[in-house]
Amino acid sequence: MNAPASSRMRPAAPSSPLLRCRDLHVYYGESYVVQGVSFDVADNDILALLGRNGAGKTSTLRCIARAQAPQLRRGEIWLAGTPVHTFAAHQAARAGIALVPEDRRIIPGLTVEENLVLAQIAPSSGWGLDRIYAHFPRLAERRRQEGVTLSGGEQQMLAIARALARDIKVLLLDEPYEGLAPQIVAEIEALLVELKRAGLTVIVVEQNAIAALRIADRCTILDNGVVVFDGSPREVLENRELREAYLAV
Repeated sequence: MNAPASSRMRPAAPSSPLLRCRDLHVYYGESYVVQGVSFDVADNDILALLGRNGAGKTSTLRCIARAQAPQLRRGEIWLAGTPVHTFAAHQAARAGIALVPEDRRIIPGLTVEENLVLAQIAPSSGWGLDRIYAHFPRLAERRRQEGVTLSGGEQQMLAIARALARDIKVLLLDEPYEGLAPQIVAEIEALLVELKRAGLTVIVVEQNAIAALRIADRCTILDNGVVVFDGSPREVLENRELREAYLAV
């Protein structure tokens, strides 16, 4: 006997993406650097945002973080249904967006732990020191060491951990592998996968495209400020012409 239609299992409706960027038009002064870019990032996914130097990747990250420059002149950015394109940088940060810039910006004169404590917005943060040190045991070992004296890889870990201390929804990483040895890159990759499993959503801008694609769930490629590809990392890895044309790999 068939079950009544009302009791049959229905497929779940597709969930809305955590982050939606729609028709972003971004300028540095009169330089038109991002020209109508749109993409989505699903909750708990890693997006690789790739392209050659000058493609508009960093400008897009800074726009999402609502940095003062570059300027968003048209377009919308939605985070979990909230229109963050209307926000200033501090409001976007409180909404759950954290940008780790290429230079990491570790605060001189402060220990590892002081850098982390200073970043915490509230004691109720889901990423307290105990949880951070559980994911970053090397930082736990060096908690009393001045942050700027850490190795490059350790400074990158500290920059990521400091962002997490604010209890964020989306982590934006600009060139996280820059200047790091392959072994340290592998450690950062493993860390990002671990953080994804812990519930974090990540956008990675990286010149080391193959490393970024290894951990990504989705890939968006920019060229001269426009989207030229949006799809799976596997499609990129299997398409030599695409890689050579836009990623030089």
